Amino acid sequence: MLLVGILVSSCGVSTQSEPHAVELPRRPLTEPRASAATEGRAGGVAEVLCMVRDNRLVETVRRLDAPPTPQEHIDHLVAGPTQPERDRAMTTALVGSSLEVRMAGDATAQVEITEADEGSARSDETLAYAQIVCTLTSRADVASVLLLRDGDRLEVPRADGSLSRGPLYGSDYTALIAPA
Repeated sequence: MLLVGILVSSCGVSTQSEPHAVELPRRPLTEPRASAATEGRAGGVAEVLCMVRDNRLVETVRRLDAPPTPQEHIDHLVAGPTQPERDRAMTTALVGSSLEVRMAGDATAQVEITEADEGSARSDETLAYAQIVCTLTSRADVASVLLLRDGDRLEVPRADGSLSRGPLYGSDYTALIAPA
């Protein structure tokens, strides 16, 4: 035991009586370097948005002066790609959607979905849900997403085609993310 104690104390890592937070670097989903995906006005906060290109999710990072609220973040997503993003062939599957975000105490974003034409079928439904889930779970304060209509949980397709009433995670849509 004495030998183990000596070896552990000699490795150069000091012991601490209490845990401390560790900030890990965040690598964008589709870009090898965060700076390669940034655009817009220069700011100190990165806002990650998942757009669509060639029926796959692609990440774009916009720079803001202050962190957006979850509602502002989703509003930026629904607004669609900027001109430079459109020039890179990015689109959105959220045309005509109205989304309202409420945060639950357990880091779950509850997203109420209404559409301009609720009776129409969408061929890109999975991509639309993936955009919402992957964008919101890119935030440090959101771990999962519940999608609702009129307060009831929606049965939502995941990337593998299975249906879920949630909660949904970014990992549910990994297969839809374009390779870097």
